[in-house]
Parts: sequence; structure tokens; C-alpha cells
Amino acid sequence: MPVWDAVVLAGGQGRRLGGVDKPALILGRRTLLDVALAACVGARHTVVVGPRRPTARPVRWAREHPPGTGPLAGLAAGLRSLPPAAPTVAVLAADLPAVSPAVLLVLVDSVVGDGAVAIDSGGRLQPLLAAYRRDALAAALARIGDPAGRPVNLLVDALDLAEVPVTDAASDIDTPGDLARWEEREA
Repeated sequence: MPVWDAVVLAGGQGRRLGGVDKPALILGRRTLLDVALAACVGARHTVVVGPRRPTARPVRWAREHPPGTGPLAGLAAGLRSLPPAAPTVAVLAADLPAVSPAVLLVLVDSVVGDGAVAIDSGGRLQPLLAAYRRDALAAALARIGDPAGRPVNLLVDALDLAEVPVTDAASDIDTPGDLARWEEREA
């Protein structure tokens, strides 16, 4: 069984969803943040990057600096907050209603080269649902420099990643239409 840690990105401002706190959205009696945390059940340590909120289990907390400067800055803050021992770091956004422990384990088990990145049903790479070799991730972040406001896709360009189709698990909630579709599925 591989040893891994997790970084859950739970910041953001939900602009396309009218400013809604996406990690606090409830689907199927759980917040989206708790869905993400349940997917991390196999991780040795889990860091949530974003404002503190109630969770179903204890986690470490971190914030990107300055707050609100994007997922790449959040990932850097989360990585800095993890103990250095685990060789693999799973990364996931807290707006993935179909993510599961099985999906994260597939990603962790698929790490070759610098990591493994999810591919959604549209064939797009999803760097916020991935597993990275910790040393490769740290080196890529160092090469990128100040991550504040920088696009997370810079990681995809900087790393050699295996591509793992995960279909629904990579579907996130960004818009009112996305939310309505997931609420209908949960009803």
C-alpha cells in the first residue's frame, strides 16, 4: 500500500456560482468539503487550504498567501504544511461531488514519472484531481516561483504526468447549472 498525504483546496470565491462557499454546499447530507475529506481516508495526513469551517473529521489547516490568490498558491501552502515523510501527495479541489477513496487510490497507484492526473469525460486534464510525487511537485513549484495568481496548468506543463480517465469523479460544481444537475442526481 503506497504512503501518501493529501491537500484539499477549499478556498476560492465561487464567482461563477454567485459567490457561494462551494465547499460548504450540501449534497446528499454532506458538505462538498466532507465528500473530499472522505475521499482522503487513506492519506496519512490531510491539509485543507482555505478558511476554517466545521468538518466531519480533524484536519490540518493552511491558507495561501495572500488569501484568495488561487489554487496554485493554495497547493504551495498545503504542501508546505504537510510533514515531509510521504513520497506522494494527492491533490483535490473541494467541489468534486463524485470523488471517492477509490478514485484517489487509483491516482496514487498510477503515479509514474512525476505523478498522475485525472482526465475528465471531456478529455481535459484536471490538475486539481491528481497525485504527485512530492519531490517533483516541490521542484516544479520552486521553478514556477511566486504562485500567487498564477494558473495551475503551469504544473501540467512542468511535470511528466500519467493521464488517468476518471469520468464523473472529475466533474466539479462551478455554475448554477452544475449545481442543479448534481442536486437533481442526489434527489
